[in-house]
Amino acid sequence: MNGFLRFGLMLAGLIVVLILTLAAFQLPIVDSVKLIFEGAFADKFAWSRSAVKMTPLLLTGLGMVIAWRAGVYNIGGEGQFVVGAIFGAAIGKALIGANATGMPGGSVLILCGCAVGGAVWAWVAGWLYVRRGVEVVISTILLNFIAIQLLGYAVSGPLQEQKRQVPQSDLLPESLMLARFDRQTDVHWGTVLAVVMAVLLTVFLYRTVMGYRLRLVGDNPKVARVNYIDPGKVQLSSMALSGAMCGLAGGVEYLGLVGQLGTTFPQQWGFLGIPVALLGGLNPMLTAGAAFFFGALFAGTENLARFTPAGTTIVYVIQATAVLAYVGLSGLKKARPKPEEETESTPS
Repeated sequence: MNGFLRFGLMLAGLIVVLILTLAAFQLPIVDSVKLIFEGAFADKFAWSRSAVKMTPLLLTGLGMVIAWRAGVYNIGGEGQFVVGAIFGAAIGKALIGANATGMPGGSVLILCGCAVGGAVWAWVAGWLYVRRGVEVVISTILLNFIAIQLLGYAVSGPLQEQKRQVPQSDLLPESLMLARFDRQTDVHWGTVLAVVMAVLLTVFLYRTVMGYRLRLVGDNPKVARVNYIDPGKVQLSSMALSGAMCGLAGGVEYLGLVGQLGTTFPQQWGFLGIPVALLGGLNPMLTAGAAFFFGALFAGTENLARFTPAGTTIVYVIQATAVLAYVGLSGLKKARPKPEEETESTPS
């Protein structure tokens, strides 16, 4: 209950930040909020946009939750997102070449490939940290750049479309795309998958021995060692699982919306998942709530952009402000002496 209360306070704070941001951009607050609300919730098309924007935010946010809970600060969600999609596109190309696009479970096979691709990319950073002491923050940032270059090579080389005219992959046939609930909207089964993953991760973290070990390693690796738990092994597997979630996000975006890869495929979802996870308190279900809030905000500000020059820039300002406030409050909380410490330091 305390977590949900904290999330409610955070949500109220985000709304206040939104109002202050609109004021800073010198936009009419009431009219702007109305436009944002209409863009996010006015009809089934607005709800669709909110859900579609939420989906990659939630999956990459869950990836961050897993790694950060284990004490490894994965900043490479964007690279894992991209590499996952590359793996999926390679499988898709193989299926097209083998005339197996109608095979049952083809989209599931591609999604599994995406998860494996993201896991492998994150595992590299985890191995460098556990075996060579290279900080995950540094290695994952650098691997992001390598992944972007790898994407450029792939869509201009082995994955390029058959005519070899444009740096992009062939468009996937409809049979391999994720099914949509309504032909008039973009909501697909990937959104349901993201929510299911949030539930499963909650069960994993708080109802399994492996989840307990992961949280223990993140909270206090020394205590974990005393209890014969190898922190390095746990952190390495956590990085792989984190990367799998981000790679799955890339696969969902690939199979659910675009259907092909190009140099413009990365949309910063891997980076945006970090503040979503932080503002969700590294709790999977609260992260889902934060992802929906920012997904709706993205959809709403797209509507606002039709009438003002600000557009989705507002979302990034709000995220940055909220994360800075979160970090600041967390620092103050840690610096504040506990009652026992105050009692011991008081002279008798």
